Amino acid sequence: MRDITTFAFLLLLAGCVVVERTERVETQTVQNITNETIVRYGAGEPMALRISSPAFENNTVIPALYTCQGQDINPALQFEGVPAETKSLVFIMDDPDAPMGTWVHWVVFNIPPTTTQVLANSVPEGIVGRNSWPKNAYGGPCPPSGTHRYFFKLYALDVTLPLTQAANKKDVEAAMQGHIIAQAQLIGLYKKS
Repeated sequence: MRDITTFAFLLLLAGCVVVERTERVETQTVQNITNETIVRYGAGEPMALRISSPAFENNTVIPALYTCQGQDINPALQFEGVPAETKSLVFIMDDPDAPMGTWVHWVVFNIPPTTTQVLANSVPEGIVGRNSWPKNAYGGPCPPSGTHRYFFKLYALDVTLPLTQAANKKDVEAAMQGHIIAQAQLIGLYKKS
């Protein structure tokens, strides 16, 4: 009887040690995950500059509404993660698949860094430069053939650009050299139906 009691006591003691060790390992694992999460995604970490649209996802088709086959109005855009030291934003939309070389659809610069969105069929505060038509306006996708890619590019700068509305994409790109803090892009696709 004493052997059975001793065996039962040892078994119970071993079970407690296993439970205690398991709890300690689980606690350490949770602490490690939490610490890794804080290091990688911790509070105070700057979010990367991002441009998106509620009208379409990256690398998907731009709705016809925003093209020459629709109302030829700009889609809504959202800007996130603008660095705190940004003095101005630049937005460029172009089509590198155009048969005669890159076709510029929209250029807007000296956009206030506090801008978080551009509504559909509107112009953000700033200066609208010349596109490839050449006009100081948005011109929607209108590819002559095949599917084209439309790059919506956002740049955060540490200066405001000393340019006027006579500036085109090349002028803007030259002026912002050495002043880009962060950049992001969104790609939309379009093919005439």
